[in-house]
Amino acid sequence: MLKQQLNFKLSQKLSPQQIQLMKLIQLPTQAFEQRLKQEMEENPALDSGKEKADEYEDNFSNENTAEDDYGNEKIETDINVDEYLSDDEIPSYRLSSNNYSVDDEEKNVPYASGTSFHQHLVNQLNTYRFDTEEREIAEFLVGSIDESGYIRRSVADILDDLAFTQNVYTTEEKIESIFKTVHQLDPAGVGARNLQECLLIQLNRKETTIPIKLATLILEKSFDHFSKKHYEKLLTKFDITEDILKEAIEEIENLNPKPGGAYAGNNKLIEHVVPDFTIRISEGELELTLNGRNAPELHVSREYNNMLQGYKASKEKSKSQKDAVMFIKQKLDAAKWFIEAVKQRQQTLFLTMSAIMHYQQSYFLSGDERNLKPMILKDIADEIDMDVSTVSRVANSKYVDTPYGTKLIKEFFSESMTNDQGEEVSTREIKKILEITIGEEDKKKPLTDEKLAKILKEKGYPIARRTVAKYREQLDIPVARLRKKI
Repeated sequence: MLKQQLNFKLSQKLSPQQIQLMKLIQLPTQAFEQRLKQEMEENPALDSGKEKADEYEDNFSNENTAEDDYGNEKIETDINVDEYLSDDEIPSYRLSSNNYSVDDEEKNVPYASGTSFHQHLVNQLNTYRFDTEEREIAEFLVGSIDESGYIRRSVADILDDLAFTQNVYTTEEKIESIFKTVHQLDPAGVGARNLQECLLIQLNRKETTIPIKLATLILEKSFDHFSKKHYEKLLTKFDITEDILKEAIEEIENLNPKPGGAYAGNNKLIEHVVPDFTIRISEGELELTLNGRNAPELHVSREYNNMLQGYKASKEKSKSQKDAVMFIKQKLDAAKWFIEAVKQRQQTLFLTMSAIMHYQQSYFLSGDERNLKPMILKDIADEIDMDVSTVSRVANSKYVDTPYGTKLIKEFFSESMTNDQGEEVSTREIKKILEITIGEEDKKKPLTDEKLAKILKEKGYPIARRTVAKYREQLDIPVARLRKKI
């Protein structure tokens, strides 16, 4: 039995220039500079500087082109969008979309020069005397340190791994001995197996005072009471006054619970942030400027135009000349495409940020996050008549220098909720009020999420306790019990 079936498939295609534009839009300033440098190295027909020499269209007329000499050769320029679009980090506050591929991810991200966390530790090992076995164990332990500065593995597991992966057969006692050496490395506390050990390592490096002695005793004998902030039990157990306990607790709170946190990962380096835009207030008005490094002066090479003119002027055209002129034409086309894509990138960036600036005018004039209006990507996309994905590319990767600091643009986007007056307010506004409320609470009796929800309701924001808990966690604020102070 024969079956007939009709399928409809909608396929969006983009020209190479459109693809190039999308790639360029998502790049922040420094990555864009790297891309520009790469393009100029790869295409000799592209020049930079003040000289304007774009004579390509005038010199390359349709009456005598390399394509004509080569016959009716046609180069396919339409390319499936799915093969080129990048997998942008689309925020949860906008409609989900699966139109992008990881193929477009920009790899050339600029980093600050420096030493990785792992290498920093290995360099310190070089100052100690080890025999061969000890050295291998020490390097293995350092290699097991995570980005927070901890070794979250048991000695038994390390013993097995050393035997199976490094062919090093040792004892748990030997590993414990090397652990003591690793614990002498900087930053203090690195290589600890848990928070308790991390804090004790740091205390042991400090000058022995009464508060330090008490702090050490508390961590050694009553870590559970300390971590749960059961201060009354500590007062009773150690038979001390509140003032003495307060001094000891302050010593502990001044320690670093994540000694590896100063680094951006085990083997990563700290990334530079260069603002792509600047917003300033002049006589009560907002002024927006695009970083000048995003607006390079580019033009088509005069030398390549002259080479093309020479070919057109010659009476006899050999096969090698035709091959050469085809190469020249391709490079000139690529240069023109790139120049146009850079110009469109500048226009898109400025237009998008300008719309965001005017939409959030109250915030940029005051710096008060409570003045941030609810705003999603679609709001700006509709305002400037562009696709949501284009706005997303700008918002996710660009920074703006404001009178209140350098901000990631996507931080200005937020969902909305309705207050008791029926008005739409930004969730960022609610989070800011929640943060202020917690900051002003009595730390001896911190507010529970239920009490916070009641206070917010009294202020005109009727949100549930579980929503308060969600916003508090997003602000990285601990629960009431852990905010308690003596």
